[in-house]
Amino acid sequence: MSDDASLGPVERLHPLFLITGLGASLRRAGGAFAALGYFAVSGQWKLMAIVAPVLALTLVAGLFLYWRHFEFRVGASEIRIDHGLLTRTHRSIPFDRIQDVDITQPLLARLFGLARVKFETGGSAGGKDDDGVLQAVSLERAQALRAQIRAQRGIAVEAPASAAMEPPPIFAMDLRRVLLAGLLNFSLVVLAGLFGLSQTLGQIAGFDPLSRRFWLGLLAAGSPLLDLILAHQLVAAFAGLAVLVLLGLVTGTVRTVLREYGFRLDRSGIGLRRRRGLLTLTDVTLPIRRIQAAIVGSGPLRAAFGWRDLKLQSLARDETTKGDHIVAPLADEAEVGVILAELGWRPVEPELHWGHVSPAYVWTFTFGMAVFVFPATIQFLFAPTLGIAAFAAIGILIALRWLDWSRTRYALDGDRLLVRRGWWRRRMVILPLTSVQSVDLTENFISRRFGTASLLIGVAGGSGFSAHGVPALPRETARGLRAELLANF
Repeated sequence: MSDDASLGPVERLHPLFLITGLGASLRRAGGAFAALGYFAVSGQWKLMAIVAPVLALTLVAGLFLYWRHFEFRVGASEIRIDHGLLTRTHRSIPFDRIQDVDITQPLLARLFGLARVKFETGGSAGGKDDDGVLQAVSLERAQALRAQIRAQRGIAVEAPASAAMEPPPIFAMDLRRVLLAGLLNFSLVVLAGLFGLSQTLGQIAGFDPLSRRFWLGLLAAGSPLLDLILAHQLVAAFAGLAVLVLLGLVTGTVRTVLREYGFRLDRSGIGLRRRRGLLTLTDVTLPIRRIQAAIVGSGPLRAAFGWRDLKLQSLARDETTKGDHIVAPLADEAEVGVILAELGWRPVEPELHWGHVSPAYVWTFTFGMAVFVFPATIQFLFAPTLGIAAFAAIGILIALRWLDWSRTRYALDGDRLLVRRGWWRRRMVILPLTSVQSVDLTENFISRRFGTASLLIGVAGGSGFSAHGVPALPRETARGLRAELLANF
């Protein structure tokens, strides 16, 4: 521990943290609120009247104790953070260990002129440790801390400037493109979630668009659509599916606008500076030397219009504690090339030779799906409609696997490995060989029958230690590629 005399005066979080921190406290108490909901539904009002005030007092008291026992001191070459009541933690962070300082302003904090400060250190990737975070300080203090640390590390300090005085960004998105990105961010996972809610809570709330009862209460008597739905259950299912798709589009658009509004990517002294957010403003700098891989994403609809997204896998975390940074939510090929050029990475040549993976990628999956044929057959004998649906689902999954195989390719391009995968969720990984941490050759009892093996490539950064891979290679090809990758360690 550093000598206290070498540090500055004791500082605390802003007192308004007692208000701005309530949101996080409420989220952590989700289980307790679920219990209150159970008491309300079951009619146990007396018990609820006792528990609710106790819960409120506990949350407020816990927040106050955290604020009261959280202190930090800034010295000439380090910052020390002391926190904890029963277990006291003293953490010293030397400035030369801090990669950069990220500033975040949620809506309530922005109204009060506060900011959340996170010190990016070399050991932060993939972790959830908040010891290097100041939850609420004034925006002026946050900016002063960032300037002090950057100056100490010899990084050019960027003077605050108005939007009109700033140089042109590397990449930016206006509201029109943000809305387009929201529409294209429609997810089958969201659709499945909405379907599940409509079939569970929807029946209680009276919102089940797949049922005739829902449309009977919604449409007026004599409506042509209502007559069709009453005559054909299939029409009700299609109409309900259309409603869920519409809700999915709206949900995706709202989430995207809240997160990506005002998206701007600039080149800073140490890397790429990203600012975005409507309600919560974030200002994150991604050091270039900590970037481990780039992932260019697309999909059938995006590809048809020439759109893609770019994610950088880094040792540094973003505001969600993950090391996967979106630096272009919706960009064309030229814009992606400009960003990669800022990293010093060359573009992917169109005439590059891509290796194919074995058709066993499809056959092994087909054999795996065979275990579901017997239950589907039993279902067909007792409920033909559900049985047909089960067989159709198996066929669709196998067809999607075939489409994935048709696009799965790999290439060794000098000092980097390129891997393309996916049909619906298309991804091309650009992986410098210097980022490779491990290469595992994996087989199972089915792949051995086909003489194939897969390579699993470990890379630091992302959500913990993220893995990339090349599936279903002929065994000797997999061993040869593994030897080439290991030769660059």
